[in-house]
Amino acid sequence: MIINEKLFALEDQCNYLFKSIKESNTMKEYLNAKKQMEQSTEVKALLADFSKKKEQYEKVALYQNYAPEFRERKLVVRQAKRKLDLNEQVAKFRLAENQLQQILDEIGQQLAETVSLTIKIDAGNPFFENRKHSGCGGNCHG
Repeated sequence: MIINEKLFALEDQCNYLFKSIKESNTMKEYLNAKKQMEQSTEVKALLADFSKKKEQYEKVALYQNYAPEFRERKLVVRQAKRKLDLNEQVAKFRLAENQLQQILDEIGQQLAETVSLTIKIDAGNPFFENRKHSGCGGNCHG
């Protein structure tokens, strides 16, 4: 790597980008939603309940059809997860998290395409499904 003025200029641009993201309304909304979620006693209780039920399910998950309580515990875990996911603070956090992730994905996409159209990017995000140059383009996931 050659260290010159172009490298320093690029580093300055990266720092500006980082600062812009940190100071954006999207980032502020994300941090606020995260703080509210983490401070919510209701979310803490739902998370503790989900964790307990998930642990109970995992104890019998290896035995599946041989454990009589397998299906019941699986259903109970799914219900606890759904209750957690439908909580208002959790939903707000997930929405804010997805909005921030979309910005980061778009930046990654633009950076990759600027360097080369053949660079592979994460195609697991639905954002990239409509992109012309996303993923590996082959049948490697198949």
